[in-house]
Amino acid sequence: MSPDLSPSSIPPRRNNRDWPFFAGLALLSSVYVLLILAMLAADFSFTTPHHLLQALASPEIRYSIKLSLLSCTLTTLLSLWVAVPTGYLMSRHPFPGRRLMDAILDIPIVLPPLVIGLSLLILFQTPPGRALQQIIPVTYAIPSVIIAQFAVACAFAVRTMLVTFDQISPRCEQVALTLGCNRSQAFWRVALPEARRGVLTAGTLAWARALGEFGPILVFSGATRLRTEVLPTTVFLELSIGNIEAAVAVSLIMIVAALAVLTLARIFGLRAPLERVL
Repeated sequence: MSPDLSPSSIPPRRNNRDWPFFAGLALLSSVYVLLILAMLAADFSFTTPHHLLQALASPEIRYSIKLSLLSCTLTTLLSLWVAVPTGYLMSRHPFPGRRLMDAILDIPIVLPPLVIGLSLLILFQTPPGRALQQIIPVTYAIPSVIIAQFAVACAFAVRTMLVTFDQISPRCEQVALTLGCNRSQAFWRVALPEARRGVLTAGTLAWARALGEFGPILVFSGATRLRTEVLPTTVFLELSIGNIEAAVAVSLIMIVAALAVLTLARIFGLRAPLERVL
C-alpha cells in the first residue's frame, strides 16, 4: 500500500525562528489560566478545615446544601426533558421561524441574571401567574428556585443537544425509516442512543449552571433562611453579616462540586459540544 501523503497526514514542520511566536501565544494564554488558579489558591489558603467543618455544622448551610442538590437535580431533569426534543427538532427538521427560535433560545444566555429574575417575578404577578399561585405557591417558595434555575440552565442544555445532533449523521435514521421504522421509532432506537454522551454532557452542564445561579434566585425566590436558601445565596448572606470564613467555605463546596461535574462531562461526555457551548 502506498503511504498516505494527504496534507492532513504530514506533520507540520517547525522552524526554530517560530519560537517567539509560540512563546507569545503561551504567555498570553497563561495569563487567564494563572488568574483562575490564583483565585482558587487564594480561596483554599484563606480558610481552614476547622472553618469548613464549622460551616457544615450550621443548620442553615446544611439546608442550603440539601436544597441545592434537590433543586439542581430537578432542574437538570426538566432541562433534559426539554433540551433533547428541542435540539433534535432544530437539528433535523427545518421549519419556518427556526432562526427566530434559535435567537430566542439565546436570550437566557446573554440576558443579565437580575433581569431574568425580575421577568419571572413580573410573570407570576400577571392574572395567569396569580391563578397558578392559588394552586401552588411559587414566588418566594421552593418552586421559584427550580424555575429560576431552569430558565437559565435549560438554554445551555438545548445548545449542547443541538450541537450533539448536528454531529450525528442522519444516515442511520434514514436507513431505519427504509426498514419500516417511523420517525418516533427511528428517534428512540437510533438517534437517542447515539446521542447518549451528549445527553450526559447536557445534563452535567445544566446541573453545574443551576448550582451557580444567583441573580434570578435572589430576585424571584429571595434569600430566606431555611426556606429558599441555596449555596449561592448562602455566600451572599454570610458576606452580608461579615462571616467571610463561612462564605469562603461554602464557596469551596461549590468549587469542588462544579469541578466534579465538569470533569465527569469531559471524561464521559462529548468534548466538542461542551467546548462549543462554553
